[in-house]
Amino acid sequence: MENRKSLLKLSSVDIPDTKLSIRIPTVGEILEDESTYYNIVSSLTASPFQYMVQLDDMGIDFTKITDYELFKMLFPAYTKSDLSILLGDLDISDFSIYRGKNQEEYIYSSSNNIEINEKVYHDLVNTIRKINAFEKINYRPGNESARKYLLEKERKKQKRNAKKPYEPYLEKLVIALVNTSEFPYNYDSCMDLSIYRFHQSFKQIQHKIAFDKTMIGVYAGTVDTSRLSNKDNLSWIPNK
Repeated sequence: MENRKSLLKLSSVDIPDTKLSIRIPTVGEILEDESTYYNIVSSLTASPFQYMVQLDDMGIDFTKITDYELFKMLFPAYTKSDLSILLGDLDISDFSIYRGKNQEEYIYSSSNNIEINEKVYHDLVNTIRKINAFEKINYRPGNESARKYLLEKERKKQKRNAKKPYEPYLEKLVIALVNTSEFPYNYDSCMDLSIYRFHQSFKQIQHKIAFDKTMIGVYAGTVDTSRLSNKDNLSWIPNK
């Protein structure tokens, strides 16, 4: 079994069997342009479910394509973007779609000798999700009526939000945590934390607060531990 270092110790993660390496940016780096960063990582890790409206406008049923097929569709736009916050000084301008002998498409850069096939794609996006504490968002409606309902609902939502300015996520989280007694960093020292370390601290603080509240209830006799649905709250160290 491969012995991998904890992401707590790393500033970048190598993608197996490739020359690709994903940087783990700091909180300060992301806050230089938060909206652009989250637009990049959200697009790279998106599922067809999250692009259902755009795909429908192109005449494509979002339930009929895979995550990797969507990635290949969006990839030409990535090659024109600045992805240095994730990929460092890697030149991505010549990545293009190729077709192998078995007719399967893959993404390849001749100058870097890097191939992104479906396996590499999954390793890549799973790494980005883990670094940024993203959950995979995917849903398949049970029937055609449900698909049309979801599509119409999302179309209306996007129309409502089209003119709304970007709502800072990380900035608000930094402010909240810095003003929480359990968080041992101030605004300046927080900027040097990797985004992975930052999110792990946030998750631990959330869990510790839930644990403390549960224990107060146990000692006061208002919480019956045998009826708790989440036994993880009985330990201040989360299981995952």
